[in-house]
Amino acid sequence: MPEEFNYVDWFRHSSPYINAHRGKTFVILIPGEAVECAHFSSIIHDLALLDSLGIRLVLVQGARPQISRVLANRRLVSHVEDDYRVTPQDQLLDIIQASAAVRVQLEAQLSMGLSNTPMDGARLKVCSGNYVIARPLGVVDGIDYGHTGEVRRIDTEAIFRLLEDDNMVLLPHLGFSPTGEVFNLKSEDVAIQAATQLKADKLIIYAEEEGVFKSDGELYSELLTKDAEAILKEKSLSSITHAALDACVQAVRKGVPRAHLISYNENGGLLQELFTREGSGTMIDEDSYEQLRPAHIDDVGGMMALLSPLEEKGILVRRSRELLENEIDRFIVIERDGAIVACAALYPFEQEYSGELACLAVSPDYRGSNRGERLLKGIEQAAKRLNLSMLFLLTTRTAHWFIERGFSETTLASLPTQKQALYNYQRNSKIFAKKL
Repeated sequence: MPEEFNYVDWFRHSSPYINAHRGKTFVILIPGEAVECAHFSSIIHDLALLDSLGIRLVLVQGARPQISRVLANRRLVSHVEDDYRVTPQDQLLDIIQASAAVRVQLEAQLSMGLSNTPMDGARLKVCSGNYVIARPLGVVDGIDYGHTGEVRRIDTEAIFRLLEDDNMVLLPHLGFSPTGEVFNLKSEDVAIQAATQLKADKLIIYAEEEGVFKSDGELYSELLTKDAEAILKEKSLSSITHAALDACVQAVRKGVPRAHLISYNENGGLLQELFTREGSGTMIDEDSYEQLRPAHIDDVGGMMALLSPLEEKGILVRRSRELLENEIDRFIVIERDGAIVACAALYPFEQEYSGELACLAVSPDYRGSNRGERLLKGIEQAAKRLNLSMLFLLTTRTAHWFIERGFSETTLASLPTQKQALYNYQRNSKIFAKKL
């Protein structure tokens, strides 16, 4: 029974994401390594689920390991220059055959409909064709790349028609020219161009690792493009992760709202990334003129201007300037063009492994754009760094907002002893808590 309750709870909390993603267009890069991984069938099941939820999918297929294996079996030497595989005429047919084999494998898996499997009743329609128009890469720094090419354009009109007719579109890493030639393309380049030209809502790339890790081994759940670019310059990532992260950055820089790195080795990683607050990989989004950061003493004036109207309405407890200055290290803020537009505080009770979320406030002029969620996520991450296992809060007016974000009503007795002693019975605040 506990597992069933966990499933029901997870499904209920995924509902906002299901609603948010319905009707959106996702470009998903499936490299050749993913096709050979132990969880490949689960990846297919997850794609079928996304399709059933009304998400429009454009899949980009890679085939690097398969191509390398075919060429090695034929004892042909394959050269890679600047991350591009040189494609001489005598290797083109082998590359086409290796790519076609992967494409057929993908199409076959997506066509499954066996009973007693997640694909039962899926009835997916998968279309593939000459939707990528390419041109030769040519001679670069004296190297003739032969039939290696670059994307000239994506036939977005044809793809949109297919998506409108509830088709899933599969784009191989092969492109075609108006002169009838075939070119071997980098799958990352196809994914970038497909996502940008289709104005996709997300680019998702499967890679070996869950995403990008900090020096202490902690996974970055989110990276701004400027921070991701700094990591790329360090050249500390594996070649595959480096290429995937670079593709994400390029796509976001060109207007794709979000890009995600997830692992094909993690069963259900795609669903966790899309339908849970914690995610499972690394999300890359654009540099923002809004900054979420720790508060400092110069922010107190802006914070008081933000908090005072809420204090006058009795929504928040009054805090003097002196108190804010003394507790400034407890706060995080969102700064927009030099103005403080939102703030929140964390008061840890480390001996009891819990923390209080307090003073979460967003300026009325800036509500409705997930700034409250950003603050909550920032506080939760700070609490986890302190090894806290529970986050609690006291509220008189905003209970439903917190309930919608995973908090449940609890009793005064569940709070740390020190906090119980400070409870204001006249204010009669309701108490909510969330396990981290």
